[in-house]
Amino acid sequence: MVEVAPILRGVLALMRMTVFGLSLGITLISFQAYRKRPSERLQYAFMGFAFISMGVAGDVIVQVGIQEASEAARLFFRIAETLPFIAGFALLYVSLYR
Repeated sequence: MVEVAPILRGVLALMRMTVFGLSLGITLISFQAYRKRPSERLQYAFMGFAFISMGVAGDVIVQVGIQEASEAARLFFRIAETLPFIAGFALLYVSLYR
């Protein structure tokens, strides 16, 4: 019988890489929009998407790298990976109301 867990881990890894690629894509598009028509609003949007991309990258790295770490270390890294998401979404909100 085929073990399902390794297959599902592979599917999850592909899905995470897809999310990372999409986040980089939207960051690039927002940067191009900012370069084409510089404005404070587009600058904040670009920075917000950049931080969200950093959060996604951190999520991928943390998921792969901390499986053998202690519970306290895992919690520390989970907290650290959440900070770029907070900054990114805050900057997106600022871009909407500037």
